[in-house]
Amino acid sequence: MDKLNKIIYWISTIWLALGMVSTGLVQLLKMKDEVEKIAQLGYPRYFLTIIGIWKILGVVAVLMPKLPLLKEWTYAGFFFAMSGAVFSHLAVGDGAKEFFGPALLLVLIVVSWYFRPLDRRIIFS
Repeated sequence: MDKLNKIIYWISTIWLALGMVSTGLVQLLKMKDEVEKIAQLGYPRYFLTIIGIWKILGVVAVLMPKLPLLKEWTYAGFFFAMSGAVFSHLAVGDGAKEFFGPALLLVLIVVSWYFRPLDRRIIFS
């Protein structure tokens, strides 16, 4: 079962990393659709820069070996950001198409966190 857990961890973590990097880059580049979406949600344009930088730094933290405390904070930050995105889309009445991406990333965050190897966890004695 340990081998299966590692496979699940790496598949979910790679998909999570790809999703966070791609959306982070779109946000940093301030692509037109992204600027329009963030404005519709009621957030300022500069919010894209903040979220984009944190997503990319978060991916680096999750993929790096060691530093389990940093990983815990990163997973928490990802969880808060994506759950906030889902609820923001729901609050303005967006359809399923708009919150599908953040909801999928939310699932990947939980799966990656749950199946992470022991050397990527905080061990309390």
